[in-house]
Amino acid sequence: MLPRKYAPVLFGLILSGLMSLLVSGISTYRAVGFGERYAGLWAGAWLAAWAVAFPVVLVLAPLVHRLVARLVDDGR
Repeated sequence: MLPRKYAPVLFGLILSGLMSLLVSGISTYRAVGFGERYAGLWAGAWLAAWAVAFPVVLVLAPLVHRLVARLVDDGR
C-alpha cells in the first residue's frame, strides 16, 4: 500500500489513464475504424495522450478544485 499523501497523484494517474484510454480509443476508431491496425494505433495514441494528460492533470487539479469550490454552495 502507498502512503495516503500519494493519493492525489495516484488519483490523477488512474483518472488520466482511463480518460486518455477512452478518448484515444474513440478518436482512433473514428480515424481508421476497426481493422488490423486498430489495436496498435490505439495503444500508441493512448500512450502519447497519457504522457500529456497525467502532468496536465497534476497541474490543473488544484485550479479546478478552487474553481469548483467557488461554484458550489457550501450549505451555510
